[in-house]
Parts: sequence; structure tokens; C-alpha cells
Amino acid sequence: MKFLSLLLLVLCGLSAYSAALDREAFTFTKYDLRVRIEPEQQRLAVRGKITLRNDSPDPQKNFALQISSTLDWRSIRVNGKTVEFVSDEFNSDLDHTGAFSEAIVNLGEECPPKAELQLDVGYEGTIPLDTGRLTRIGMPQDKARHSDWDQISKTFTAVRGVGYVTWYPIATEDASFSDGNSVAETIGRWQTKEAHSEMVMSVESTSARSILFNTGAAAANKATRFSMTEMGIAVPTFVVADFQTLAPKSAAIYYLSGEQDAAQSYNEVAERATLPFGMSESDRLQIAGLPDPDAQPFVTQGLLLTPMKAPMTNEIELSIIYAKGRQALPSSRAWIQEGLAHYAQAQFVQEQKGRDAALEYLSSHAVGLSEAEKSTSDKNGSHDSIRSLIDGPDDVYLQTKSMYIWWMLGDMLGKALNDGLHDYHSADDHDPAYVQHLLEKASQRDLQWFFDDWVYHDRGLPDFKIDSVYSTALEKGGFLVTITVENLGNAGAEVPLTVEYDGGVIRKQLEIHAKSKTSIRVETPASLQEVTINDGSVPESDVSNNNYRIEKNN
Repeated sequence: MKFLSLLLLVLCGLSAYSAALDREAFTFTKYDLRVRIEPEQQRLAVRGKITLRNDSPDPQKNFALQISSTLDWRSIRVNGKTVEFVSDEFNSDLDHTGAFSEAIVNLGEECPPKAELQLDVGYEGTIPLDTGRLTRIGMPQDKARHSDWDQISKTFTAVRGVGYVTWYPIATEDASFSDGNSVAETIGRWQTKEAHSEMVMSVESTSARSILFNTGAAAANKATRFSMTEMGIAVPTFVVADFQTLAPKSAAIYYLSGEQDAAQSYNEVAERATLPFGMSESDRLQIAGLPDPDAQPFVTQGLLLTPMKAPMTNEIELSIIYAKGRQALPSSRAWIQEGLAHYAQAQFVQEQKGRDAALEYLSSHAVGLSEAEKSTSDKNGSHDSIRSLIDGPDDVYLQTKSMYIWWMLGDMLGKALNDGLHDYHSADDHDPAYVQHLLEKASQRDLQWFFDDWVYHDRGLPDFKIDSVYSTALEKGGFLVTITVENLGNAGAEVPLTVEYDGGVIRKQLEIHAKSKTSIRVETPASLQEVTINDGSVPESDVSNNNYRIEKNN
């Protein structure tokens, strides 16, 4: 009876810790981990040190540490002292199992704001293939296996970090795929907080195979140290496999037995891909083959994991360009790194097939963006200041909108875009307007209005309308055409105007702010035929009013 009473007191005390717990109060500023991988047993064992900083405005008496539910906590010490903690399962779709093994740690005394804690941790367990979080929401098992392919196994090991397998400790609130966009939003908050954090890891494997990490590769017969000085939006990922390699040029290619021809094709694409903002040889991308030919490719900083297929397809080419784009300009802000990577894809299409093909590529993404903007407007009644891209979660909406933003900036600024990005350094990006100021300096243009409408706020999409067209014959010959364009939307843009006359075309750029009209005069050598505002390079909410055609009398 005495034992049961004591147990009840302990459980009640730990429940009180949990009820008062702010899981996202602390930032994990540094990981220094020793990782042992045992492929034959599917096991992972980790020992190491973690630095936490209380970034909440309140003192904290406890904190959470979360790892995958198939891993078990062995030890936790804080500032050199053993502490009380209780470990339990905590539901979250940030892990492929759909749950964490969560340790709630009681500090005994308050940790004030901005104070740091030095942790010594130990945990271990297995990482098997697990599709539980996807099958629970109705995805067929076969399809789920092609998406959540992470596992440690005898023949091939690939384990991605937060959002896939929580193989290093984190601390977030719960998130579920069945709860709207909560998984992407939670990952976005986590990556924003940890953007400037550091990860150092010493890794060894009991199998004599190659080990890959975001920042490099090594043989598995001895412990190898890797480091990420700024995690940014990268997903720390390790791979252990019997790889063969190609002599690296633009990228380091790691392929499995029988994939040499496909690997050579991948290498050729990586070699000929040029990026609109440059990349140094020190930023060489690693491309590694996945054994499942239907596995979904995965890209993170420094690493592209993909099935190596032959012959080369357009989809594969674009995935390589995207990976190189991410590698070219690391950033702690998803709208910059993801947007530029997708912009690199559109630029690649333009170089290979021309501007019309690139605009078609852009337009293939426009419908989803327009629907997302309309949904937000319907839900909130207004767009103004609803959401910002600055620290937005890395989701399809952000990727599509930021791709268009960089395309529009490329059209507006030309070479000045590359010049401004050349001076970009993620470690210096603490001000939301940092990249705006770099581009303004390079272009000598005021871009405040553009960033206000597209980056700092979500004001929806523009809606351009040809308001009026007047054509007057000139005494010297030809015609003077006066064109007025109205923007009915809440976001402004610099948009292409095409004037077609009998025998030719004249193209202009118009800067049209939100809820305003702009007029322009154009001289044509022959009679006017058609006026079109926007060639598809600026996303719009309505394109039905973009054209004015002169009807000829019979």
C-alpha cells in the first residue's frame, strides 16, 4: 500500500510537469553526438552533448526531449548532474512512426530566460521501416513505402531527420497529418528556431560500407566527424550503403551495383546545369542512389537521394537542378532557399527550351497558388497581413509563391539579381529586410513596395485588366497607341505588356501597384491588332481580362 501511494505521488507530480510544459521554450543551439550504426541489428546508439537555451520570456522548471518512438532514453544529465525524468509516448507525425519517445525533465529549479543548459544524453534502439503515420490517414501500404522509406537495414540504410525520423533530440508540440497544415507549420517553427544552430557528429558503422552525411562522405571502418555550422532548413541525414563512386566534377555521384550507366547520365546533367546565381566547387552536391526504383526522391542541403533510372527523364533532370539550386545558396529562410531552387528549375527550362517553355512550366504551378490564395481570402475575408513568407513553413504554397517572386525579380532586375545574391550570407541574415537591401544596393531601385506585397505580407495576387486602348494616326505615319491598365488586386507587380501590330510586336514592362491604374503610350509603324498584359510571368487571380483585340471591319 505504501508503494502504491508513493507511485501515485510520483505520477501526479510528473503530470503537473507535463501540464505546465512549454515544449518549444528552448532552442537547441548545438549538438555534439557520437553515433554508432549497427545495420545487421537495425540499431542506432547515440551518446553526446546538447546545449539548450531558454528563448521564452518566462523561467522554465522543466523541458521535453523527443526522439523516435522506437528509440529508448538511457540517460540524461543537466549541467553535470543527474535529473529526474519520465519517458512516455507522445503522438506526433513529425516521426515516421507517428509518435515520439518523449522525456520530460524536471530541473528542480527555474532556468531563467536566455540561460543555457548543458545536457549529456544517451539513447538507443532500432529504426525499422515504418509507414504507420501514412497508412493511418488512408494511404495504401505500397505507396506509403515509397514515401517513408527510412530505415536501418543490413543492405541499405538511409535515415532522414526531423519530419521523417527523429534520430536526434528535438522538442515540438504535437502535429498530425489529419490536422490541416500542422505538420508543415510545426516543422517550419522548428527550423526557424534552429536556423543558426550547429550539429557536430562522430559516426561509425559496424558494416564496411560508405557513410554519407549532408556535409561529406567517408568509409565506415573508422569513426568520422561531420559538422553543420548552421542547420538552416537542412534535414540532417545519414546513409550507409555499399556505394561505388564516379570521379566528381560538378557533383559527387554514389551509385549501387548495376547503376553505372544511369549514374553517368546523372553526372552529365549535373555538369551541364548552370545556375542563375553561381556556385563554388566547395559546395559540390552529393547524389546517391536509392534501391527502390519507385522511391520518392529527397533533397536536403548537400544531398540528393534518388532512384537512379535510365533513360534520363525531364523529371529527373529537374530534381537534379533543384538539388543544385538548394546547394548553391544556403539560407535559414525557406522562401529564399526553396524559392531559388525552384527558380533555378524554371531558368534551366528556359535555357534548354526557351522562355515560352519556362512560362508554361511556371503556369503549371499557378492554379494551385491561385486556389490557395482564394481559400485564404474566403476564410479570412481579407489578405492584408494574414501571413508572411519570411519565416513561413516549407510547404507547396511557399515553394510556388517564392519561385514566382524570384522569377519576377529576375525580370525586374536582370544581372543585378545575381550581383545582390552574390553578397548574400545566411549567417548575416537576421533582419527580414536583409535580402531586400542587398538587391536594392545592386539594382539602385526601391523595392520596398514589392517586398511589402509579396514577402512581408500576403496580399493575395494582382488582377490586371486592360482598361482602355486608344489608337491615333500620326502625320508622319504610323500610330500612337495609348493603353491604360488597371490592377484590381491588392498586390502590385512589374508586368510585361505586349503590343501586336500588323507585322510585328513591341514589348514593354509596366510597374502597376495595387488598386491603381497605369497608362503608357506606344508608337507602332502599322495598325494595332492586339494588346496583352502579362505573359504568364506574374501569377494572377483572374487572367480573363488580360487581352484587348481590335476587331477588324469586314
